[in-house]
Amino acid sequence: MTNTAPVATTAHGYISDKNQYLARMKRIEGQARGIHRMIDEDKYCIDILTQISAITSALNTVALGLLDDHLKHCVTDAIQAQADDAEQKLREASAAIARLVKS
Repeated sequence: MTNTAPVATTAHGYISDKNQYLARMKRIEGQARGIHRMIDEDKYCIDILTQISAITSALNTVALGLLDDHLKHCVTDAIQAQADDAEQKLREASAAIARLVKS
């Protein structure tokens, strides 16, 4: 007999901006393919580094947006509901911030 208990799903904070995040990631994917092509075609190192810098900035923008959404929705909702996992959500946010600062 298998356990068929329903799985609770909650909407993540970024859900209202999901299409924007997906579109931005698609552009970043295109930029990464462009860098691959530049390396394959032996383009000038500085031009490649400029494109890598642009991707890094774009990824940081996405990361900060997701972090902001997490704080505004997931963490705030957990605290307001006095949920058991509220402190865990804060620890996750702090760890994510630490990872972003290191990169």
